[in-house]
Amino acid sequence: MAKGETMLAALSFTPSESKRLIAKGVAAMPAVQLALSQGQVVIAHGSTDVYVAEELLGCCPQREQFLSGQIINGVLCQTSPEEKPAIIRVAGGQLMSPKPTMEETLRDFTATDVFIKGANAVDPQGNAGVLCAHPAGGTIGFAYGIISARGLQLIVPVGLEKLVASVPEAARYLGQERLYYHSGLKVGMLTITNGMVITEIQALQILFGVRAVHVGGGGVNGSEGTVVIAIEGEKSQLDDAIRLYERIKGEPPLQPQKAYCLNCLPTTPSMTKTKTEQFSGEERRYCMYQGSREDELPDFFRRRTPIGEYDGGKRSTRGS
Repeated sequence: MAKGETMLAALSFTPSESKRLIAKGVAAMPAVQLALSQGQVVIAHGSTDVYVAEELLGCCPQREQFLSGQIINGVLCQTSPEEKPAIIRVAGGQLMSPKPTMEETLRDFTATDVFIKGANAVDPQGNAGVLCAHPAGGTIGFAYGIISARGLQLIVPVGLEKLVASVPEAARYLGQERLYYHSGLKVGMLTITNGMVITEIQALQILFGVRAVHVGGGGVNGSEGTVVIAIEGEKSQLDDAIRLYERIKGEPPLQPQKAYCLNCLPTTPSMTKTKTEQFSGEERRYCMYQGSREDELPDFFRRRTPIGEYDGGKRSTRGS
């Protein structure tokens, strides 16, 4: 092959493998490394954020609970707020205790600090969308105004399994007070137009300098949500990418437990108010299953997979 001649490869990533790849891409960003060593980094709850935390810190506290709103058992749902650890805050390379409110957390943020938050939708224009179950918008609702007003660095790791045609259009078709029927939680969508979106495409570019193109997706028997990416580059670049690809193949999915529906409410990340104080006097139903006993739920939604039950995963590749 002549020097400089490019070659092609096609790689397929399950959602979990994509999360690991994207996390490695985020961890390799110079802006993230600078903020991690000399500034501040906040990692919000989310399934992709679990992998980001592992790549940046070597581990994620309570990884199966470091989630919030999720699609669980095919329904818009959430993990239990009582089981969820606090968001991650790193300052000067040290893991720090969270501050009581988002305003206090971001008070000393500068333009070189980094806020990392995953998303539920991404479009070809680089917009990201976050589904919001809490009436005040949850983590991103409390943070986004401050981030936008001050021009802080917002990094949004999100897999192409969540690709939609247009995030702004999607947001116009959602809203907690507008939905006649909702599969689980009522949700609106916050549109992020000024974040730095990192999908599999950007991760491969960051890590290996290759051109990457989304060429297909789908699957069965555990491969649902798989995306196929074609990459183009010199042989040495492709060889490096393929070595990583083969290491992360078989990345096991997270196995979060859904919250019990009987007393489930979408709470805020604030540490200054209890769930009772947040919702005192409000009788609204935030989820179609809210207040139901587990034996009253439809069979498809009732199951809470015990943590550790899943054994289909191979080795973890965090930090490799």
